[in-house]
Amino acid sequence: MEIYSLKRDELLKTFKTDFTVGLKKEEALKRLQENGENKLLEKKKKTFAARFLDQFKDAMIIILIIAAIISFVVVLVEQNWSEIFEPILILLIVVLNAVMGVVQESKAEKALDALKNMTSPHARVIRDGREELVDAKSLVVGDVILLEAGDFVPADARLIESSSLKSEESALTGESVPSEKDAFATVPDNAPLGDRVNMVYTGCTITYGSAKAVVSATGMDTEMGKIANLLSQEESVETPLQAKLSKLGKTLGFVAIGACAIIFVVGLVNKIPVLEIFMTSVSLAVSAIPEGLPAIVTIVLSIGVQRMVKRRALIRRLPAVETLGSASVICSDKTGTLTQNRMTLVKAWCSNDETYSNVSKTSPDKMIELIKIASLCCNGNVMIENGKEVHLGDPTETSIIKAVCDFGYEKDELFAKFPRLLELPFDSDRKLMSCIVQAGDKKLVIVKGAFDELIKRCVGGDIQKAQRITEEMSREALRVLGIAVREISEIPDDATSESVEKDLTLIGLVAMIDPPREEAKQAVALCKRAGIKPVMITGDHIVTASAIAKQLGILEEGGRAITGSELDAMSDEELDACVETISVYARVSPENKIRIVKAWQRKDKSVAMTGDGVNDAPALKAADIGCAMGITGTDVAKGAADMILTDDNFATIVEAVREGRGIYANIKKVVGFLLGTNIGEVITVFCAMLLWHTTPLLSMQLLWINLVTDSLPAIALGMEQVESNVMDKKPKPKNESFFANGLGVRIVLQGIMFALLTLVAFVIGRGSMSGEMSIKAGQTLAFFVLAMSQVAHSYNMRSSQSLFKTGLLGNKTLNKAVLVSLALVLLVIFTPVGVAFQVVKLPFYCYVVGILLSLTPVLVMECAKKFGFVRD
Repeated sequence: MEIYSLKRDELLKTFKTDFTVGLKKEEALKRLQENGENKLLEKKKKTFAARFLDQFKDAMIIILIIAAIISFVVVLVEQNWSEIFEPILILLIVVLNAVMGVVQESKAEKALDALKNMTSPHARVIRDGREELVDAKSLVVGDVILLEAGDFVPADARLIESSSLKSEESALTGESVPSEKDAFATVPDNAPLGDRVNMVYTGCTITYGSAKAVVSATGMDTEMGKIANLLSQEESVETPLQAKLSKLGKTLGFVAIGACAIIFVVGLVNKIPVLEIFMTSVSLAVSAIPEGLPAIVTIVLSIGVQRMVKRRALIRRLPAVETLGSASVICSDKTGTLTQNRMTLVKAWCSNDETYSNVSKTSPDKMIELIKIASLCCNGNVMIENGKEVHLGDPTETSIIKAVCDFGYEKDELFAKFPRLLELPFDSDRKLMSCIVQAGDKKLVIVKGAFDELIKRCVGGDIQKAQRITEEMSREALRVLGIAVREISEIPDDATSESVEKDLTLIGLVAMIDPPREEAKQAVALCKRAGIKPVMITGDHIVTASAIAKQLGILEEGGRAITGSELDAMSDEELDACVETISVYARVSPENKIRIVKAWQRKDKSVAMTGDGVNDAPALKAADIGCAMGITGTDVAKGAADMILTDDNFATIVEAVREGRGIYANIKKVVGFLLGTNIGEVITVFCAMLLWHTTPLLSMQLLWINLVTDSLPAIALGMEQVESNVMDKKPKPKNESFFANGLGVRIVLQGIMFALLTLVAFVIGRGSMSGEMSIKAGQTLAFFVLAMSQVAHSYNMRSSQSLFKTGLLGNKTLNKAVLVSLALVLLVIFTPVGVAFQVVKLPFYCYVVGILLSLTPVLVMECAKKFGFVRD
């Protein structure tokens, strides 16, 4: 049997302790040595060196390193030290990429550290019959601990004694109000964590009452420890963008190796010197690899991150920006995420009224009087601190006080006008609170509490109608309190529940709820318009969860709401079969949340998970993208998440999805632009070697084009504004190719276009001079045309629409980037810098022909757009 199901006398045998004198110190020390300290284990973090080396696992980087090594060998063999700059530049690029990768990585995982810090540093324990204050790490199973309001629970424990005990467990269960605890309650086996009312859990807070408890679990065996274990086991998911770029790198690697092998065979057949073939192979490898792509994608993502910060979304891992754009399911916690995380008085019923009504500033005097009387029996308070409203005390009481304040009354003034003479505190057994106040020359007993308990003590008021109203309110997931009064002449000498809480007259009912955020409702509607399914996952009761979900539009006709227990009874196959019909999950455990996320992932959906509690952390980490709340979110949730919403607003995630979609579209433009040019370079070098057994472009020239000339326009393309209709489209399938919708074909065709233009330029340049200079002239004009045509082509990549429709100068950043790139090309062609690139001065007509050839891509792409060959 579970600890919470055992009877009191069975606990003694189980824990081998004494509830009065506790453990002996010797026994406590022995158990500590056997089972270890009461703390969470830390996951070993990667060193800086390990993270740095991880950057070199990419196929593109490996090929570049091999190319640099070959180049070094050729320089050493030929003793041609003027060529040493080329391999040095390649290695410098590789190292810079690695450094940037490490810098942009997320900081070391902090989730377990945050969990550790949530535990209480000290605990009050009884050992050898004496109360002691000890370090919480020294607690062992069987220790008897003492708890009172304000204490952190230092370990999981079974209650032995309790008095009006309440524990704040929202971080574990998701419930918005403190849980009432009862040491003598009977709890069945397999009860959900939120229903184990005779247990308290480490990391939670005692908000009311006092208790004695026996420690039942410490360290990694606690509920908090189980979550920590889930976090350590759950690996971070590779984002779709990372997977696609990784696959792309491998593909380009195979292309480069295959092309180099063919060239090597052709060279040997044609008796070209081996070292010359090696250098040509280096050129081919360099042309196949878009060296700047990883860095440029990182920069584009960084720009997206800056945009999202302005939208109140903080990104912890750069690739998560793209993942947001592909999100097709958002699994959201309820409390504090979709709701305001603040109990609010919303309905009230006054005795003899036909029905109940909303509470507002225009409520009738009779209702205002009811709520005013109810507030006199409340200990909570609502204050303004630094311009911010702060609620102190039990949330149900503060909701009543807040309503009174909204009616224009001050609590202090009310209490001064109706001074409290006596209080009988709330008790979880009788579920009532009472007070006696001086109302003019009369004394008034005011009792508030659970309706079923209150009516047992009432002799007046419309009880039957109140019963019906209570049931109606409860069906709306409202928390209902009854309010009853009695006039007395004197305070009883034996002021007890029996003598005070009797012969009452029911005057009305008040009902409160943690209401949904208004902006969340709009965000849910926008999600559905964008083809995204919102799913509520909460630790709260199913009735409450369903009511809120219906108000928000999450639970619609045909949708299902189930509990964690029902989910536990399902196999993975059964869950997969019905997961698309379930919109609400209630009373769930951390393990349930991970199962839900993975069930959607098995459907090839990109899953976003929002949450704020410790119980959300494992699912946040397992999801394709985890979104934690920045204000109410625990450090554990933030540490496990990919994104933090700094305003705790569910609507912010919708804005983030919009930005993510726009960024993904921009990245496709960037990749299409860079790959089109790289494929053109590969075809150019490959065809020239087959036709003329020489390369029209040197490695240095290719590196300059790939890293300098192309990079600036590519970055500028990544800064295109998000299209206005981006949220009217369905999310792209998770398994959709990066090159879907004809992008791959267009990239290849564009590459062929660049190759033809470059080869034509090589032939024209080669024919402009004779002798040894002819090859240099051909290479110079080929370099000029390839660089200039790619700069012009950047305007084509802005949109699938014609430049005449989008406007040639609409992207100001691109205009500046093009000017700088043109200046850099001209710097190499017309200044002494060109010596390092082995360019020569050409006849004037070659430059005119070069400019005309360079503008050809604009004409070709405009025709392609006109006839519908280019589309999103």
